[in-house]
Order: sequence, then structure tokens, then C-alpha cells
Amino acid sequence: MNQSIKVEKSVTISKSPEELYRFWHNFENLPRFMKHLQEVKVYDAKRSHWKTSAPLGNSVEWDAMIVEDQENELIAWASVESADVANSGSIQFKPKTHDRGTVVKVVMEYSPPAGAVGDIIAKLFGESPKQQLGDDLRRFKMLMETGEVATTEGQPKGQS
Repeated sequence: MNQSIKVEKSVTISKSPEELYRFWHNFENLPRFMKHLQEVKVYDAKRSHWKTSAPLGNSVEWDAMIVEDQENELIAWASVESADVANSGSIQFKPKTHDRGTVVKVVMEYSPPAGAVGDIIAKLFGESPKQQLGDDLRRFKMLMETGEVATTEGQPKGQS
């Protein structure tokens, strides 16, 4: 029997809940800061298709449905039954007092399948799914606060 994995992470971003919600709710924006996410196609107001990179040039795809949507506050989703990776989650946007930004909290739960695909999923989500989610949220913060995601890719490496 497969055990589901739950990860939870928060970050404070110096933007309004409305601005962050609007950007995130356009799921096609998410690959701009989520490293492994290749593409999101939005079918309609509730349903979307997700494609993420996996080791050895593979990819994993699934359809997801929005199961709860509270404007400027919360988006919750769940994968549809035929998904390669059963997953669900939510993102909350909570304003801090005195206009000091917004706390963005993401909770995700997924069940890696068994077998070879399960091994790919395990590698895809890495040894620390919480670390990966934290990295994605830091890139989201950078993108929203500065308009770009800083990267060291392509820069020369120092001496070992």
C-alpha cells in the first residue's frame, strides 16, 4: 500500500493578497518559478493539465480540478482519478497586519505510485519535497517582488 507524502511551507511576500492570488490563479504562470514544472494548460475555470519533467528525459502528466476557490484567499485542487500521480493541495493568501505583505502558505499531498513510475516520481520530488517546495516559494517571492527569478545557472563555478 502506498503512503501519501504531505508537505507544507510558508513565505511572506511584500505584495497584496489580491496581486499574488491573481498571478497564481493563472496556472500557466507557475512554470516561471516552479523548476520541474514544464507546462500547465488551462482547459476551463475548473480544470487544467499539468506536465512536469522527470529523470532520464521522462515527463509525468495529470489533470487537476479546482475544488475550492475563494477569491484573493484560497485555491484548493485535486488531481482527477486517472492521474499518474494522485495529488491535492491548497494555497492560502493571508494579509499581514499594517500592510506588511502577505503570508503565502502551500500544503500539498501526493501518493507516489508503485513500480518504475513510482521510482521516477520519488526522484522527481527529491529526497526532500519540503525543500523543493521551499525553493519554489522563494523563487515565487523573488519573481513577485523583483519581477525576475535570480539564478546562478550558466555562471562560472569557483575552484574546488
